[in-house]
Amino acid sequence: MIGIIDYGAGNLHSVLKAIKQLGYETKLISGNSDHTDEITKIILPGVGNAKVAMDVLYSTGLSDYLKERVSAGIPLLGICLGMQLLLETSEEGNVLCLGLLKGAVPEFTDESEKIPHMGWNQVKDTQSHFLFENIPDETDFYFVHSYFAKPELQEDILGATNYGIHFASVIGNSQVMGVQFHPEKSGKYGIQLLDNFCKQGGI
Repeated sequence: MIGIIDYGAGNLHSVLKAIKQLGYETKLISGNSDHTDEITKIILPGVGNAKVAMDVLYSTGLSDYLKERVSAGIPLLGICLGMQLLLETSEEGNVLCLGLLKGAVPEFTDESEKIPHMGWNQVKDTQSHFLFENIPDETDFYFVHSYFAKPELQEDILGATNYGIHFASVIGNSQVMGVQFHPEKSGKYGIQLLDNFCKQGGI
């Protein structure tokens, strides 16, 4: 069963709908949820402000829940802001994040490009990963963000995108991973990526 973290993120229901349409069982996980062991994978969606999001995750106990589940070996996928929250710190509100991956989240400062970075842009695979299965290299995905992930470890950069600078648009490892774009808004290849995450290792 796919657990989707409910902390008020704007794209929660579009992610939920996409996962259900793929045929997977889902469960919304909030601070008041019965966190059962039936959850085999977790998605952390995200639209909004990093500090506000982390305040909710801390106050509801969801931050501890995510860390505990990751420690137990449960795969986790962060989407957009949810990806940024996987790192250690964010300049958006100068907040401490989940720290599941080493690195920080700075703000775009290149004045040659409009901020936020909004619209379709290419993702270049930088290493082989099951998230990219059946997805052509340099596929376009849909982005909306003003901050970007800067992993400390080169090995945690799975895909990269250019927008004034080259930045990490897919990060992680075999268990904890994140995508800066919105797969639920990125057509068939975005849905393919969600399916790749959900089916990896069985349900």
